[in-house]
Amino acid sequence: MFLCKAKTVQRAPKPVQFVTMTLVAILLSSGCNSKTKATPENFTQALNAYFQERSECLLSGVHFPYATSDPTVTKQMNTLVKSQLLESSYESAVHTTRFTVARAGERYAPRFCYGHRVISSIDSFTPPAKGATGFPETYVTFRYTITDVPVWAKSPDVLAAFPAMATAITAGGSGQITLAQTLAGWQVPE
Repeated sequence: MFLCKAKTVQRAPKPVQFVTMTLVAILLSSGCNSKTKATPENFTQALNAYFQERSECLLSGVHFPYATSDPTVTKQMNTLVKSQLLESSYESAVHTTRFTVARAGERYAPRFCYGHRVISSIDSFTPPAKGATGFPETYVTFRYTITDVPVWAKSPDVLAAFPAMATAITAGGSGQITLAQTLAGWQVPE
């Protein structure tokens, strides 16, 4: 049989307990609803989540096979042919070039997306005020870079043919957007 000697635990004096409990309460309450505060960090987080699901793309409303007689569009599309994303054939009877998706381009067609925005800074925002959604809204001005850029989008020919994409990839850009405050945090109203 073992006998244990009980140790006496000394408690902190009551003023120390009170101060400790007060500090814990302050720290816990300051963390509550932090996602809903109007801060650049929360806006950055909301915008990055939004843009993660929305890629930047070269084309919209284009369906393949695609035919054009416009020399500017033909020149642009030919850079995608050179990158082996498209195949082309010239139809002399109607003076058009017909583009179809090559095997290597199936992953990117029909829009040929070249990455997504990542917020690099929040430049300004308006004070939150009740908006059309019924939730507090703010208008945010931001700067971004493009990430996850595929190799074909970095080729000199493609960059020259699509100058807006070239600028976005190499220098980033800026934008403005409305964010709405919800119980789950800030979101782009849709």
